[in-house]
Amino acid sequence: MASNHVTRRGVLRGAIALAGWGTAARLTAFSGWGQSDRSARGSTSGALALARLLNQTQFRDLPPKAVEYAKVIIASTLASAAPGASIESARIVRDLAKEHGGKPEATVWFDGVKLPVNDAAHVNAVLSDAFASDDSDMRNTAHIGTCVTSAGMAIAERAGSTGQDLLTAMIVGYEAAGRIGDARRGGRPGVHASQTVAFAGAVTAGRLLKLTDEQMAHAIGITAVTMGGLSIGTNSWAREYMGGNAAFCAVNAALAAGRGYTVNEDILEAQGGFLTVYGAAAGPDSQVLTRDYGKEWDITKYLAIKLWPGAHPFSSLVEAAMTAARQANVPAADVTRILVHGRSVDGSRNPKDYAEAIHSLPYFLACAVADKDFTWVHATPAKFRDPAIARLMGLVEADPSAAPVRYQWSWGGTVTIVTTSGARFTSTIDAPRGSAPRGIEWSDVDAKYRALMPQSKLPAARIEESLKVIHAFDQVKRMSELTRLLSS
Repeated sequence: MASNHVTRRGVLRGAIALAGWGTAARLTAFSGWGQSDRSARGSTSGALALARLLNQTQFRDLPPKAVEYAKVIIASTLASAAPGASIESARIVRDLAKEHGGKPEATVWFDGVKLPVNDAAHVNAVLSDAFASDDSDMRNTAHIGTCVTSAGMAIAERAGSTGQDLLTAMIVGYEAAGRIGDARRGGRPGVHASQTVAFAGAVTAGRLLKLTDEQMAHAIGITAVTMGGLSIGTNSWAREYMGGNAAFCAVNAALAAGRGYTVNEDILEAQGGFLTVYGAAAGPDSQVLTRDYGKEWDITKYLAIKLWPGAHPFSSLVEAAMTAARQANVPAADVTRILVHGRSVDGSRNPKDYAEAIHSLPYFLACAVADKDFTWVHATPAKFRDPAIARLMGLVEADPSAAPVRYQWSWGGTVTIVTTSGARFTSTIDAPRGSAPRGIEWSDVDAKYRALMPQSKLPAARIEESLKVIHAFDQVKRMSELTRLLSS
């Protein structure tokens, strides 16, 4: 990746020319540390090869389903952000950003204040992630949609981008995150998925900023060295902090690369690079970065939209529990056992707050059995304290005699309800409703939008108008057509 800027290697070469023999030898060794012989081989780095493909993709190249699913992501992200805006963690981050101020470039959703693009992307991502009702990727539960929406909308507002510009950027951003994540072959235990999510935001922002191929590759590289995350933080406010950081780092990486900031060309695939440091012990597969690009689109294969709150990998089991409960059609008091197959029974059996409840499988299943449903109302303290639900949580256990079931997706599971009469009612769900393998329906997305957006305090008419804009987002001429509707 050529650059006219002064580089560290260039400075070192100059120093070598001025140094004595011993110093020169040491500087030569230092200048080559961590660098591959890629230039000598004349080969292209993984980041640059991927960047070229990402940049050459045009809106006309994208299948209709990919475009529709990108619109779905916008609607789902905003819907999750509406209740998230009132959560304390989001308030803290928003207030800090507003106190810091800066150039008014992009809108903070449901507030109306404008901040620098990186800060607006940061705050808006936290709003969506805080309520934990955004999207997930079915490979790794990464909330890619939150990042591409918050980063993309902020940059698009500043740049005056069209709807087609943003949708294209979101789709290729989603693709980049998936390919980099897949190239790790599973990744290291304990690393949070937000680490790969940031690549999606960087590419989305880079497309909207019209970065060159070389600049896009450097944006990817900058992201590789700035974004982290620990999976242990999932059950606390650390979750949304990491989600916000992904968008913040993504936008900063794209902006810096656009100004000429450069990093190692082979920072993804080199020994000691991102894929080897964070990849599986068996070693990464860097060919995944570009293999069969454009043949299929990850957004159409792996996107899943939350149609109820909480940890997305529980969705299949929740749907199975609802189905079995409706089949049984008995009062909660007549249930004696709730048996689970396909996933370990993790989480609190006495959730004290929202963070504990949405990561508790016993809570999810107890609600689904007690109410024969699971909706946004189950994310409220009244349900955490419901005695009928509390009793049922104690009945959730692993099924000791479950018949073998082969699930195509890691989220798949089976729930069996046993009643006082000894009757058993069983349901198996592999891919949950609202996921790409099942097909994502606008009716479900619209229902979610209308259920959650009123918590933004926006007028009902404006909520409906904004949804209409999202449905026809490929016809939007400037991003402000949507963002003006999101201001209080």
